[in-house]
Amino acid sequence: MKAIVQERFGPPDSLRLADVDMPRVGPDDVLVRVRAAGLNPYDWHMLRGDPYVARLMGGVGARRPKARVAGIDAAGTVERVGENVRDVRPGDEVFGLCAGALAEYALVAPRGLVIRKPAGLTFEQAAAIPLAGGTALRAVRDVARLRAGQRLLVNGAAGGVGTFAVQIAVALGVEVTGVCGTRNVELVRALGATRVVDYTAEDFLDGPEHHDALLDNVGNRRLRHLRRALTPTGTLAMNSGGAPGQVIGAVANFPRGLALNLFVRQRIRPFVWKPERADLLTLAELVEGGKLTPVLDRTYPLPDAAEALRHVEGGHARGKVVVTVG
Repeated sequence: MKAIVQERFGPPDSLRLADVDMPRVGPDDVLVRVRAAGLNPYDWHMLRGDPYVARLMGGVGARRPKARVAGIDAAGTVERVGENVRDVRPGDEVFGLCAGALAEYALVAPRGLVIRKPAGLTFEQAAAIPLAGGTALRAVRDVARLRAGQRLLVNGAAGGVGTFAVQIAVALGVEVTGVCGTRNVELVRALGATRVVDYTAEDFLDGPEHHDALLDNVGNRRLRHLRRALTPTGTLAMNSGGAPGQVIGAVANFPRGLALNLFVRQRIRPFVWKPERADLLTLAELVEGGKLTPVLDRTYPLPDAAEALRHVEGGHARGKVVVTVG
């Protein structure tokens, strides 16, 4: 089968289209014929082994990428299932987390990380959801613990996680302020944000407003500055960020944030989403209820996956970038 492989750490140009063996299906596995794969900053972090400290921590591999076939978000059709699988069957249209998603076929293990695709979504839309949507859901619902009537500020509101976070918060009855560039102001407003700040025209930290939570998807501001936008007991949800080629990157803010919790009333919460089937089901319910719609920036064919990842790595994708496979 055809797949995008990564045999060494490096820029997107180090990716190549190659023939690889079909995955072997075990008793608990689901084999998916991939129709579309969503890209995330996660993918270029894995490709580059970046930040470099992650290699020492074992998260991406020490000398070469852990995963030879790139990608993690996928949507497609179930091709084959193991003997112990009961929740999906061959022919089902599904979406979820599939290691090696940038390939004609991907193996899902554990099987619970793919669920049936909402009928109203294309494969491209569904492939955009899993990692970014799950991260946004965890940030808004579990980390910030927002309730109807509270106020959320989203830094990076036009990106993958940001576009999902705005919609999820609005669905909960939260008042959202979104921060984005000029070309995305109308998009973020259309997603339901009450107020949109164009960061090229004003600093979102200079206003008099104080928010119950701030979701930082960018990682370009100091913690003491971000705290100015919060109420005295507000929550700062820190979702990575950073640029390629960093030794420590935005990860450096994580221990600082945890240490700061000991001295301030505000809650500083670095977080990483742990994939959960229940979260995928919640996201599907929001889609089916008309409360959540993936925003697609561009789609690329599988042979152009390196170009697609370069666009994501540039940090200015409008919503999600998706690779079509078959």
